[in-house]
Amino acid sequence: MMRIGARQWFASGLPWIWLNGAAVAINVIMVVGLLGLIAVRGLGHFWPAAILQAEVRVQQEMTTLIGSIADDELVSADQLRATGVDLPEGQESAKRLLIKAGNRDVTGADFLWVLEQDLKQLSYPKEVMTLERREWGNFYGRLVAVKQAGAVIGDRDTQEDAVLWALLLERVARSLSIYDDIKRIEKGTIGDINYGMERLRLDQRGLELEGLLTPILQAELDAKRDVLDRRYEGLQQQLIDLYAAFERDSMMAETMSGAQVEINVSKIVRAFRPNDMTGMEKITFYMSKVWEFVSTEPREANTEGGVYPAIFGTVLMVLLMSVMVTPIGVVAAIYLREYAKQGFVTRIIRIAVNNLAGVPSIVYGVFGLGFFIYFLGGNIDQLFFADAAPAPTFGTPGLLWASLTLALLTVPVVIVATEEGLSRIPRAVREGSLALGATKSETLWRVVLPMSSPAIMTGVILAVARAAGEVAPLMLVGVVKLAPSLPLDGNYPFLHLDQKFMHLGFHIYDVGFQSPNVEAARPLVYATAFLLVLVIALLNLSAVAIRNRLREKYKALES
Repeated sequence: MMRIGARQWFASGLPWIWLNGAAVAINVIMVVGLLGLIAVRGLGHFWPAAILQAEVRVQQEMTTLIGSIADDELVSADQLRATGVDLPEGQESAKRLLIKAGNRDVTGADFLWVLEQDLKQLSYPKEVMTLERREWGNFYGRLVAVKQAGAVIGDRDTQEDAVLWALLLERVARSLSIYDDIKRIEKGTIGDINYGMERLRLDQRGLELEGLLTPILQAELDAKRDVLDRRYEGLQQQLIDLYAAFERDSMMAETMSGAQVEINVSKIVRAFRPNDMTGMEKITFYMSKVWEFVSTEPREANTEGGVYPAIFGTVLMVLLMSVMVTPIGVVAAIYLREYAKQGFVTRIIRIAVNNLAGVPSIVYGVFGLGFFIYFLGGNIDQLFFADAAPAPTFGTPGLLWASLTLALLTVPVVIVATEEGLSRIPRAVREGSLALGATKSETLWRVVLPMSSPAIMTGVILAVARAAGEVAPLMLVGVVKLAPSLPLDGNYPFLHLDQKFMHLGFHIYDVGFQSPNVEAARPLVYATAFLLVLVIALLNLSAVAIRNRLREKYKALES
């Protein structure tokens, strides 16, 4: 009876249903677990970690250690004894802590490993501060004095600690305000002037090449150049004054070894005391750090600051790629399904299209470099941008060629998805349109294509998911470690397709494998990876929403 019941159970298909359900559950758990790990490792980096102070033995001497715990691991006693560490008999393992001690400009390294059991007199003093700097990473220590133009205006011997700390925060806020003014002038106004000067140079060069540069035109160009020069000279004096005010203040700080160092306030991005912060202050600090990460430019070889240029470049490239690949893929699918004779040649073309989806992405990068950049870009420069020679305009990697390369990489996905959509349109719909007097092209563009638009959007969704995370081809056709400006700005022609750009995928590679400070960069690798997943998800969700709307719109026609 049991044997018969088992046969009936297997015959009913229930085991396969449970097996499929278990496989889906495992996949969901793995995806959620992976995203959770990336989120915790990355987003936890922005929380203001407590700063410890302890006595630890280094080279047989006791020294004071100040820093925050960045990581920990359990190490076996045999491994530690092999490196010369003395452990008590019978101890099988020990916990090792990675301490971010900062002060790289003073000690030469801002991370060190110590055994937890070696930390003596462990405490968390409230007066210990963290300084985020534009260079050399974080500084950990105690505030000694604040200076203005070299003169001490407050020190810990004559003023209360709270008053001295408030004075420093006031000077830091003033410095940041001046820094914003400097950047606004340098990247905004002076950037526009430099762009205008370059346009005048190219206009003059173009007139010279065509033999049309007359004395009158030369005088007009010189007059415009003189106006820009006068504006630039006025801004230069303004910048000199701002930089003088920017570098006016400094501070004296005490390191963990007791040495005192002077730090210019202009080098400080943020000053805070994590051990003295309330819960609400830590939450506010955390939110400000996350906002800084998604809205500012990187600094310190991409190991500090934000990734806004990479976000902007990724989204812009994906949008351009989608605009390029959709018409190419749809037109190719229409021809193969509606016009091409279904025979041997058509089958070969479909096989070739399917095989293109399996070509390694780096091959597309090499093709883009050779055909798009060197061949097309070089010829475009010779025909239309001779005035800019010998500097290349489109004959160099840039946003346009990166988008075209990824469009070529993803076009098989759009072709296949569109063909599937066209094949699902009922024959009766086509015949009804033709019976009412519509031509084949009118039936195609006004009936068939609108009804197959959900399938087309499915292809676009798959193309976005494939292209947004690609890195290998972009390294050859347009992406860079640090772009001086965004490819979209207020200068004509506004969208600069010839410019290089930053990308979240390449940023992950650069920070994770090319950074001079691996320990400092590791949390940003996780944070950027999590952000890339969010960006791809948002792009896909937007496309899914459009597809669902189109599907509801043409649902009645399909039925």
